[in-house]
Amino acid sequence: MGFSWAYENSRAEPAVDVIRAALDAGAAHLDTSDIYGPFTNEEILGRALRDGWRERAVVATKGGLATDGGVAGMRRDGRPEHITAACEASLRRLGVDVIDLYYLHRVDERVPVEETWGAMVELVRAGKVRALGISEASVEQLDVVQGIHPVAVVQSELSIWTRDRLHDVLPWCREHGTSFVAFAPLGRGFLTGAHGPEKVFDDDDFRSRLPRFTDEARTANQVIVDGVSRIAQRHDLTPGQVALAWVLAQSEHVHVIPGTTRRQHLAQNQAAAQVRLRAQDLDELAALPEPVGSRY
Repeated sequence: MGFSWAYENSRAEPAVDVIRAALDAGAAHLDTSDIYGPFTNEEILGRALRDGWRERAVVATKGGLATDGGVAGMRRDGRPEHITAACEASLRRLGVDVIDLYYLHRVDERVPVEETWGAMVELVRAGKVRALGISEASVEQLDVVQGIHPVAVVQSELSIWTRDRLHDVLPWCREHGTSFVAFAPLGRGFLTGAHGPEKVFDDDDFRSRLPRFTDEARTANQVIVDGVSRIAQRHDLTPGQVALAWVLAQSEHVHVIPGTTRRQHLAQNQAAAQVRLRAQDLDELAALPEPVGSRY
């Protein structure tokens, strides 16, 4: 639920409206993090969960990234004391007694992952967290933490133009019966066809700093969008729906968390869960070239 890195108060109410519309439509899994904003995303979600809406939601948030002086900018912090304090702060911002799913947002290489995970296990024992997840972890790191406490969910980027996890983490999830939550399943919006080379990103839009979103990279990567769009036209779908359906087709363990600020896109995203791509479609998508530009 990364609506943005920061929301002004004037934009909070529309965000609350979209969240509640998602719950009304049957979506229960709401994903956020303390670093989004930072902090404001959790506050907006907390506002949306008031007045009886909490009971309809599965609330997932993350800790393990820190800000300097409360301003945007991230550094990894897996120290047990940081994890404990971060979870307590998330509980307050969300206005909940327990977090359904608490992720380690990124592994801090300076801290043994078993120490970080141990602190998270203590949060479960204290009744503050129901289940634990981990984001962007390697198979080796997953093996370590799984030996301490079950990993309920692994979150990582997966989309038609980011397929790396198909060959390592996703097989691990299948083997262990662990859910895989795909973030950025729409390629941060690029796979919808809405961000071609002519698109100019605002300076505060983090995509303006990503190698894959330079003008040159978007021009080169347009062939991927064109391939997705051909299949969308064939089946009277949107490119975004094809992109989401492709991710969901990779395994029964896979779930997607596409973000949106608009009800129209919310409805389109939810409808993608019913799309079943044909073998020919999947073969064509598999044949698309690797993207130009790294993720970060």
